[in-house]
Order: sequence, then C-alpha cells, then structure tokens
Amino acid sequence: MNYFVLDNSVAMRWHLASLKVTDQKYAESTLKSLTVAVALVPNLWHLEAVNVLLGAEKRNETTVGEVEGFISQLENLPIQVDPLTSHQSFTRTLSLARAYKLSSYDAAYLELAIREGLAIATLDKDLLKAAKKAGIKRYSA
Repeated sequence: MNYFVLDNSVAMRWHLASLKVTDQKYAESTLKSLTVAVALVPNLWHLEAVNVLLGAEKRNETTVGEVEGFISQLENLPIQVDPLTSHQSFTRTLSLARAYKLSSYDAAYLELAIREGLAIATLDKDLLKAAKKAGIKRYSA
C-alpha cells in the first residue's frame, strides 16, 4: 500500500472548491488515489479541518448539513492519524518551523513527512517550498 502525508489544504478542497483549476484537479486526483493509497496526517488534522469548516459556515460557503455529510465522508476514507506528532512538537517541529519560517501546524506536516520518508500532498505554497528544500517530494497520484 502506498502512503503519503495529507495536508488540510488539499482535503478541504474536496468540499470547498478552489477557483484555481489546477489546485482543484490536484485535490480531486489526490482523493481518487485513496482507493489505492493511505493518507497519514498529524494528530492536529481533525481540529484544523473543523476550524476551516466552521469558518466556511460563518461565511455562508457551506451549511451545517453539508459539513456533517462531508465529515461522514472523511471518516470513511483511509486516513490514519500519526500518534507521535505531539511528541515532536517541542523539538523537531519547533526546529522545522524556525528553519523554514512555517507555522507550527504546517511544520507538523513537514516533520511527519520527513520522519516517515513520505511525499506530501499540499496546496500550501510555503509548505511546498519548505518540503522541497527539505528533500520531500510533492505527492502525485
């Protein structure tokens, strides 16, 4: 089975479409790849997803019912939570955030990709730039 690190910037496009056609196509191909691949996420992933979805609700970009349906879909995908993310927070994640000028959240994705030697699926330009500098490839489905 093929594994990769999944950033929320990609997963949220499965519900909240991007106006950038290339970003939306990348997100959709990543989703389709989950029929033969498994996504690995840091343990903050669910909270970050909820934050994005709540913001979209407040901006009337989605409804409570649509969000609940989307969450149900997410729960049925092969997405595995890394149990060690929090153990890396005060050491490796902090160092990576400083070195690459990332938020702690984005650095958690990078740390996971480095630690596991996995490609990362992201639409975040800063995270993608940092991943390239760190020798981590962008996931391609």
